[in-house]
Amino acid sequence: MDESHRQKARRARAGVMAGALRGAALVDLLVSIPVLERDTFVDEMLGIEEPPEIAELPRGSVPYLPCGVDEILATVREAPVRAGDTFVDLGSGLGRVAILAHLFSGAPASGIEIQEPLVRSARARSAELALPDVSFVHADAAGTELDGSVFFLYAPFNGELLRRVLRRVEEVARRRPIVVCAVDLELHDVSWLQPRKTSRVSLTLYDSRPISQP
Repeated sequence: MDESHRQKARRARAGVMAGALRGAALVDLLVSIPVLERDTFVDEMLGIEEPPEIAELPRGSVPYLPCGVDEILATVREAPVRAGDTFVDLGSGLGRVAILAHLFSGAPASGIEIQEPLVRSARARSAELALPDVSFVHADAAGTELDGSVFFLYAPFNGELLRRVLRRVEEVARRRPIVVCAVDLELHDVSWLQPRKTSRVSLTLYDSRPISQP
């Protein structure tokens, strides 16, 4: 990233911290940044650094891999995520998705992450940016009671672990309509989810179907 964009990102961080840079103004700023520099710009703006070294990953977890800014923006636009929603990122890493979803939409956002060092870093980011409506929980998403209206998954789970996580999300769908947003992850043969296409090949949105109570 060139120095002019680095300085712009730092000015943007000050705007975020002051509560002045949100919604459409933030979207317009990010769209003005060249695509190949957009992710780096956002991390500079949010103060996200390299992930801490984790000697041994918890069972079932994967190494940290951030989701692209354009996929996050498409999620918020097309789900859509509104201020009255509750956004939940399952496998939230350093917090990029939850923080941006909140800044774009105004919706309260939370992240669930099993790797405790990543949770500490994400909490530090939201605290430094003065974002009380963004929170992060150190937990196994497959063993945690969930609540929300929009759930986000960026390929953090597979196999039996994914099935267990989806059972938790299904519990929410039995109580209220929800949207599940999946990046680089196809949810095949999930009878209670109806897929819809999006503007991004890597992103699929799923609307919950009515589920009869057992």
